[in-house]
Amino acid sequence: IPGYGDSPPVEMALTAQGRRAFLDHVLQQLGMQRPVLISPSMSGRFALPFLMAHGDRLAGFVPIAPVGTKDYTAEQYRGVQTPTLILYGDRDTGLAPQALQNLQHLPKHRVAVLSGAGHACYLDKPEDFHRALLGFLRQLK
Repeated sequence: IPGYGDSPPVEMALTAQGRRAFLDHVLQQLGMQRPVLISPSMSGRFALPFLMAHGDRLAGFVPIAPVGTKDYTAEQYRGVQTPTLILYGDRDTGLAPQALQNLQHLPKHRVAVLSGAGHACYLDKPEDFHRALLGFLRQLK
């Protein structure tokens, strides 16, 4: 994510519109058509604006306790028709409940909770994470 860790800050990443455009540019440069967008934690600042504007260009969306879910209304979420797997660890008592409260308004969602996993549930329970993710991907075909 530009501006996090050791990556240099990117001017366009300062606004939701800029972050949406940045992600759009990355997907175009990679030649990706109808990808499944997986969005853990801080990447929500990029993924959610893209989902709201271009959800129809995604085959699926997998938010993993992303930040920024409270930036959108229930009505905005209800307008997104992208198949979604809301995934989180049951030990993530900070961000996960808030994200779930907002994301559950997405009409085509299902939820997978990884038992014994924290915020980085994919690191804590990688086999359970991959099982849930692969099950979702198979459903999209």
